[in-house]
Amino acid sequence: MAEFYRKKKKICQMCAGKDVDYKDVAIVSKYINDKGKIMPRRMTGACAKHQRYIAKQIKRARFMALIPFVK
Repeated sequence: MAEFYRKKKKICQMCAGKDVDYKDVAIVSKYINDKGKIMPRRMTGACAKHQRYIAKQIKRARFMALIPFVK
């Protein structure tokens, strides 16, 4: 029964070749939830190194007023 519910392992999108930049609001907004919080690794599927990078890019976009701190 457990083999039916086995989840597929998420791969890190940044390791696969896609890049996250604070100037690209559409990509950065995929990594924040509806309240404006940064989504955790288990939801984004990013590795630890790239999750820290994503968080830094989100914080830069917030500081530059490209995305709101709170929705």
